Amino acid sequence: MIKMRSKLFRLYCFLLLLVSSSNIASVDVKEIAVNESMNVLNSFMDTFNSRDMQSWSQTLNYPHVRLAGGKVTVWNTQEEYAAEDIFERLASTGWHRSEWLSREVILVSEDKVHISTVFQRYDKDNKPMKKYQSLYIVTKQNGEWGVQARSSLAP
Repeated sequence: MIKMRSKLFRLYCFLLLLVSSSNIASVDVKEIAVNESMNVLNSFMDTFNSRDMQSWSQTLNYPHVRLAGGKVTVWNTQEEYAAEDIFERLASTGWHRSEWLSREVILVSEDKVHISTVFQRYDKDNKPMKKYQSLYIVTKQNGEWGVQARSSLAP
């Protein structure tokens, strides 16, 4: 009877170890997804502020969707996205650069992260212009992380 209890106890400990290690792996995968997503958003903002459409387009996954200004826009390819230069229009509003004020992960899986953000636009004198809330959906496609969709109250 004692040998049976001992075997059952060892089996229980083994199963407990298996379950806990799979939970650790799951947490690690989600932590990696969050880190990769935040890195993508850093690159997104850096390349946006550099006004380099080609580099900025590389931070996205396609098809890429933007909901803003009362409309939905879809770009099917990186080339299609990079062909539009939005920086002249932005600069005409007084915009010089933008920065993240906050980024909060609200949903995460191993290949998709939803991030609620607030970003601020600044003029050339570094004076705040407008602040916008937004939602960014960052996905992993073919091993690469990129912004797949974004929705904001910005024009």
